[in-house]
Amino acid sequence: MKEKLPIILYVLTLVIVVVGVDVLFLRHNVIARLLVNIGIVVVFAVSYMLLVRP
Repeated sequence: MKEKLPIILYVLTLVIVVVGVDVLFLRHNVIARLLVNIGIVVVFAVSYMLLVRP
């Protein structure tokens, strides 16, 4: 379980950031919401590959 804790926290942070940005800034812009969400996921994936993954 200790090995999975950083991954669980990382995914939870990703979900909180995506939902927070959607609710606070992009409530009515569907295309902008989709593009920003894709960008956020890409940034999190790249940072995971560079920082968290051994």
